[in-house]
Amino acid sequence: MTIPSGTGYRVLIIDDNRDLLDLITQSLTLLGDYTVLTADNGADGLSLVMEMRPDCAVIDVKMPGLDGYQLVRALRGDPDTAAIPLIILTALTQEHYHFAGLLAGADRYLTKPVTPSALVQAIHSVVRLSEAERARRLQALLGDADASS
Repeated sequence: MTIPSGTGYRVLIIDDNRDLLDLITQSLTLLGDYTVLTADNGADGLSLVMEMRPDCAVIDVKMPGLDGYQLVRALRGDPDTAAIPLIILTALTQEHYHFAGLLAGADRYLTKPVTPSALVQAIHSVVRLSEAERARRLQALLGDADASS
């Protein structure tokens, strides 16, 4: 885990790929006024969310131990962290993975590789979501899931 200094949005990046963590940290630092926190596994990411309460978390899916879907569900299930904006950033491109990520509670599902500007845009869009809008989106997804069963 790293906790660099800075101002603006506090964004937590959780991914087991150290090179990607470094690249995203550098990109966000260059593109905006971000404090970038990093964790290289889901368990450390969960601890850092609880400790630091970031403005947004960007979460990989395939990680050892606690995977991204489990982490998203854990954060959404805790009243203290349920409103934190969450973005899944993964190499899993199939539609069923996308749907599973959104059903777990992610606000956005992005696939790798992602351009730094697209990630910045996604961060800004999810940070602006209200809790009511987040709940409406999830309810709409649940309705879609019920209709397709």
